[in-house]
Amino acid sequence: MTARATRRATPVIFKAGCPQCRGSFELGADALRLVVGGTTRTTFYSFTCPDCGTAVRKPAGERIVELLTGGGVSTLRLHSAV
Repeated sequence: MTARATRRATPVIFKAGCPQCRGSFELGADALRLVVGGTTRTTFYSFTCPDCGTAVRKPAGERIVELLTGGGVSTLRLHSAV
């Protein structure tokens, strides 16, 4: 009989800021959404500001996409019609 070690995943926390109220805060992966489109213009992440309730949308470059997907953020990939 072999004993299995139980691993508890440490939640990833992201720092974010709101352009509306200028609040600075930390969000878990479940509070963010990532949309990956065919261009830099259609690739962004979004969240709702916990301080003022504003829907925030910010551009996401390659590095941001890598960090967010690696941290477990829910991702929507857009496909262009050919």
